[in-house]
Amino acid sequence: MLLFVDESGHDHGAMPCEVLAGVTVAEDQLWNLVRAVDSAEREYFGDYLRKLGDPERKGRKLLKRKRFRSANRAVTIPEEELPVLAYSTLTKGMTAKEQRADNSGVSERELVGYNRAVLKFVDEVLNIAARHSVEVIASVVDIEAPRPEPGLLRKDYVYLFERYFYFLETLPSRDRGLIVFDELEKAKAHILIQQMAEYFTKTDTGRYRSSRIVPEPFFVHSELTTGVFLADLTAYILGWGWRLGSMTQPRRNELRPFADKLHEMQFQGEKPHRDGKGVRDLYGIKYIGDLRGRFDREDQD
Repeated sequence: MLLFVDESGHDHGAMPCEVLAGVTVAEDQLWNLVRAVDSAEREYFGDYLRKLGDPERKGRKLLKRKRFRSANRAVTIPEEELPVLAYSTLTKGMTAKEQRADNSGVSERELVGYNRAVLKFVDEVLNIAARHSVEVIASVVDIEAPRPEPGLLRKDYVYLFERYFYFLETLPSRDRGLIVFDELEKAKAHILIQQMAEYFTKTDTGRYRSSRIVPEPFFVHSELTTGVFLADLTAYILGWGWRLGSMTQPRRNELRPFADKLHEMQFQGEKPHRDGKGVRDLYGIKYIGDLRGRFDREDQD
């Protein structure tokens, strides 16, 4: 089993939440999933995005606010015409970039058609993920959440691995979980690898969970890896569109339908109570209002 992981909002830019998001993909589903997403690109844009001068698929780019404003303009366009307009918009933009032209010559109709095609593509990608039994595991963190002293593996990672472990516990005992991250700067990757090693080898909980999770992660280029693209899209949508009743962070309502789909795709399982008596429900998406552990809080309160 593979867990593709990406993060969003950790640069403390515009997003109101930090999100560490993972999507589970079974090995026997991965190639079919990749082919389906590639097919959706051709269906909605007339060709692969990387061939149309737009190689980087990112949630913040695909789902920016002005795209929704453009898509909602009062321009009548038959649905079957959207891929033609999208292809024209992308090829004109690619030509203008190559020629360093100031104006691509894209018409309003083309731009509106392209933006509608993008939103339909994102919706279809989420549908494809659901059809291929993808499950969502994520930590959503308040941007103002108190932080522990640096050094140990952060609580959002611990919660992510906890849910991944209990997800793996629902599979046959021979199955193991691999973790695939979006590529980080080398120094940051070394720090994360070391923190994961400390957690999985030097804590009782980590050693127990290493029976199902392989503690050494892989790092890949997100623009080349469909699984990480799904994780990136998930992280961005959850950061702006997913809310529990107690959360007060601002929300982009136009992203709510996408967030609702991800909510339905989250892992749902059980975790034993600490006293060993019974179990409690466990949900794949976890909101975290405080990144400090119990001992951190006692030291600082």
